Amino acid sequence: MRLLDRLRAGLRRTAVELGERIDGIVHAGRGPAARPAGPETLEALEEVLLQADVGVAATERITAGLGRLSAAPDAPGLQELLKQEILRILSGTRPVAASGASPQVVLVVGVNGSGKTTTVGKLARLLRQEGRRPLICAADTFRAAAVDQLQVWAERAGVDLVRAREGGDPAAVVFDAIQAGQARDRDVVLVDTAGRLHTRADLMAELDKMRRVAARAVAGAPHEVLLVLDATVGQNGLVQARQFLDRAGVTGIVLTKIDGTAKGGIAVAIASELGLPIRYVGVGETLDDLLPFAADTYVEALFATQW
Repeated sequence: MRLLDRLRAGLRRTAVELGERIDGIVHAGRGPAARPAGPETLEALEEVLLQADVGVAATERITAGLGRLSAAPDAPGLQELLKQEILRILSGTRPVAASGASPQVVLVVGVNGSGKTTTVGKLARLLRQEGRRPLICAADTFRAAAVDQLQVWAERAGVDLVRAREGGDPAAVVFDAIQAGQARDRDVVLVDTAGRLHTRADLMAELDKMRRVAARAVAGAPHEVLLVLDATVGQNGLVQARQFLDRAGVTGIVLTKIDGTAKGGIAVAIASELGLPIRYVGVGETLDDLLPFAADTYVEALFATQW
């Protein structure tokens, strides 16, 4: 299935919700003659966007553009306006800096329940399909069940796993995994860290130690810090992202479970308010249900409604 088709399937609930509500705005109490895009239209559109978790800043930017129109557009016209504004927002994030170091070290962080461990397995599979040679590091040394789960995903993806005994030092496991990656000629080390709340100072300090140890093992590491966010938690995810950005040096977002929510606009809020790029999106539970993020494709899928 093409990327666009898979994103359309994943964003179907959001697209249907947006389509129906936009259609309602356009046709509510309106005759055939075009009218200016007045306050009532703008307020209704603002409510629709906020309910889709597009976020306050992005919503204000979009409605400001509509307010400059001399006439309220029809449904396809309003859809096109929204697509253009959202694409500008999603395309305006800062890119991830390229690095020639090998192996590339990618820390995967997030709170418990966000889909972090399964994302690591899916990302390993995706990288293999792109011709990369990943290795997985199980740096969650607190929960044996988490490491066992990661082992299953690593086997499904056909990727080696470096693990330590339960209760070991996570930073030491990261160092060992990087050395193993160098010895085995792997070009990416994916580090699955323990789930942690941004409010736990001790756990955030532990994450900082992992970053320092990785930097000693290979120049510039970690080269990416991916924050896994559950799309179904909406604006709470934005709060998490702000805190992890400040404390963990997050460089990009993996947005999971977008198929389980009608609030797929959270990607727009993240890009608008934090400037963080969305790197991948999760659209299901199988090994192949992690997709690279492309702004234009995402926007097309977000408005994949027949008028």
